[in-house]
Amino acid sequence: MTKKQKKMRNRILVVLSVFFVLLILEKTGMLDNVPLLLKIIIFLIPYIAIGYDVIKKAAINIRHGQVFDENFLMMIATFGAFGIGEYLEALAVMLFYQIGELFQGVAVGKSRQAITDMMSIAPEYANIIGEDGQVREADPEDVSVGDILLIRAGEKIPVDGVVVEGESFIDTAALTGESVPRRASEGSEVISGCLNGEGVLKIRATKAYEDSTVAKILELVENASDKKSRMENFITRFARYYTPVVTIGAVLLALLPPLFGQLSFADSIKRACIFLIVSCPCALVISVPLGFFGGIGASSKIGVLVKGSNFLEAAAGITRIVFDKTGTLTKGEFAVTEVNVDTGAGISENELVTMAAAGEASSNHPIALSIMNHYKKVSGDTDVDRSLLSDAKEIAGHGISVNYKGKELLVGNQKLLNENKISFTESDSAGTVVYVAYDGKYMGCVVISDIIKDGVKDALKAMKSAGVKKTVMLTGDRQKAALYVANEIGIDDALYELLPADKVDRVEKMLLEGDNGSKLAFVGDGINDAPVLMRADVGIAMGSLGSDAAIEAADIVIMDDDISKIPTVIRIARKTLRIVKENITFALVVKAAILILGALGLTTMWLAVFGDVGVAVIAILNSMRALKIDK
Repeated sequence: MTKKQKKMRNRILVVLSVFFVLLILEKTGMLDNVPLLLKIIIFLIPYIAIGYDVIKKAAINIRHGQVFDENFLMMIATFGAFGIGEYLEALAVMLFYQIGELFQGVAVGKSRQAITDMMSIAPEYANIIGEDGQVREADPEDVSVGDILLIRAGEKIPVDGVVVEGESFIDTAALTGESVPRRASEGSEVISGCLNGEGVLKIRATKAYEDSTVAKILELVENASDKKSRMENFITRFARYYTPVVTIGAVLLALLPPLFGQLSFADSIKRACIFLIVSCPCALVISVPLGFFGGIGASSKIGVLVKGSNFLEAAAGITRIVFDKTGTLTKGEFAVTEVNVDTGAGISENELVTMAAAGEASSNHPIALSIMNHYKKVSGDTDVDRSLLSDAKEIAGHGISVNYKGKELLVGNQKLLNENKISFTESDSAGTVVYVAYDGKYMGCVVISDIIKDGVKDALKAMKSAGVKKTVMLTGDRQKAALYVANEIGIDDALYELLPADKVDRVEKMLLEGDNGSKLAFVGDGINDAPVLMRADVGIAMGSLGSDAAIEAADIVIMDDDISKIPTVIRIARKTLRIVKENITFALVVKAAILILGALGLTTMWLAVFGDVGVAVIAILNSMRALKIDK
């Protein structure tokens, strides 16, 4: 509890004790002979003690033109009860309303805790090592790219960077939900917001604070509550009309029956007070967003950031999932597995590797990096001779054209060679094949194979168990490589040799084919996945290895790139939606029943208190179930 909530708790306990004493005195008839004025004062003192802030808020809101809120309703209902001599009921209504409000406040705080825990990842300071070797403490926002930072044991990493000295274990639990620390040593990339273990590290900042992982996550968390679900928007609109309509009904109920001689004013006012008490929409206004907070909190516990309740609601309807291959289903860790020189090329394997490396020298694509790594291994050189290269052009979806030793060098897929009318022998290897042509002649090919991520096959099976009907893989790879991966992991369908624009078109077609209410999710990690992530009903990005553009465009971010968490998120989303629907149905049915009984004079204020506070507390308790993760 907060300090304010503890203070309210103490007030409630004192007034609750007084209430039980007055209840006993009232029921035993010991207050029957007390003068009326003294009796009013006896009940008024605890009433003011527990309800003064409600009356104050109501007065302030009325002055600002905001009449129909719960404070106004409680004030008018309890004033009316006092007016007709129902002093104990008036005190009970205000007391139990405040108990309900305290309960709501604590429950909201608890449901947000898992989300606010993520806010604790924000680093308070950064230790910058100056050129003179002196360490100065600075604000993380003052760190520049290239600065060397000292990370002592137990300190948070302030910005994304690369370890240049030292070795330690990094606790990533706050970001990824992963309990096992990760080892970090020289050359390891580290992300901001993680906690350093026992070792001391020196890191070189690769991003400014505002571009670092921690800043982007905090921004997403802060904005999550602004993105409301359809159900939340419905409840907001419903409450806007429900409360005034019921309040007007209470006024009519108080005035019309006595005018027609059907009831006394005391009876009709009592029925009107019951209307006013039940008209408070707290159970709906609090429990619905609380349920979604619980679902988002449960997701963040497992290292999945859902950017808003509207996206959690959409995730509950996922029946089809489309995956990008590289970096999502596979590790994106490519290695050269074959070097095939064409029989008529007249060059060695090492010369073919050198040509492939020359073509890929300016690219940072994983395939290019694997070729460069293989070149370094076989040649012993740290880089190709870049003075021999000029006029490098990247052709999207095809490959690279570059002037090498004064002649055109083509490095890419079969489309690149076909486009340039170069005859070649197509490779039947399962990996990704990079063809090399020089001076209009085919030289040979280099085969690169990607490594399938651990647990992908089991994750896809779990998705089927969670209600996903179809899984599809999209890739720019050639048919053989794509089908090899698809068969290995057991995916339903694989679409291959696609350009980035083709992926968007395919997803567009799949969206048109979907049933009403079913949602299509796309899972990706690269910059070229951003348009598809935005177009899909639910975009899911990999947060650890993923590009900033993909994370920005996605609706859900998996912080540790583990796709086995997708079925868990779907289950959390469906459970959350089920809980929210239960709360809405329960609250509306009970309130409608009490309103009807109240209008007919078949209920008491005590039942009305249950219809307000009791229903709200039950709905809140039900909402809290969303925080629990069902495996």
